Amino acid sequence: MPVPAVLDGPRLEPRSKQPARQLVVFLHGYGADGNDLIDIGRMWQDDLPDAAFVSPHAPRPCGQAPVGREWFPLTFREPGERWRGVNAAAPVLDAFLDQELARRGLPGAALALVGFSQGTMMALHVGLRRAVAPTAIVGYSGILVLPDDGGPEAAASVAPDIRARPPVLLLHGADDELIPVQALLMAANGLAALEIPAEWHISYGIGHGIDEDGLRLGGAFLARRFGVR
Repeated sequence: MPVPAVLDGPRLEPRSKQPARQLVVFLHGYGADGNDLIDIGRMWQDDLPDAAFVSPHAPRPCGQAPVGREWFPLTFREPGERWRGVNAAAPVLDAFLDQELARRGLPGAALALVGFSQGTMMALHVGLRRAVAPTAIVGYSGILVLPDDGGPEAAASVAPDIRARPPVLLLHGADDELIPVQALLMAANGLAALEIPAEWHISYGIGHGIDEDGLRLGGAFLARRFGVR
């Protein structure tokens, strides 16, 4: 299946009407597209008035849904498919981030990544391997993908590949039926093993989605990390 050389998706310009000082990139989940998350940017514009927002469509048509996109295929049966998937999808996303920063004349440190579900897998995988660390990563309802399906030695095995240690905020619904909330705790432990600072929040009564508390905490986390407040 061909993969586009350049990603694209909806964008928001800074509310301040000035040139962007920060770039926030949303990475959507499996079976969605860039339109799924871009409205979060509108909600965060008060907190981040000088930020530009972009939400690229993942590179592949979703193999398990009539519409929507995927960062990589999922059968939910094959061992190691997430590890193979994040590695296969990383180059096109990494190139997109470089292009968006260059287009706006911004340094690598002006970047923040925000993912949901499969998009969180990509945000963590790519963000921790950037030559210049992003200012922050926010991951909703996702997984820190490691080889061997996250076995006890998995974090140590990827340590040589980690080039960036940005602060991370993980958020998850306690009643998530697709990715159990235990994935948040496993991700936090994996990040700690890699000496990456992580905060986390569990939203009780929430399934595979983002609630108002999660949105508020995500926006405030980015504002603090960007030094806006």
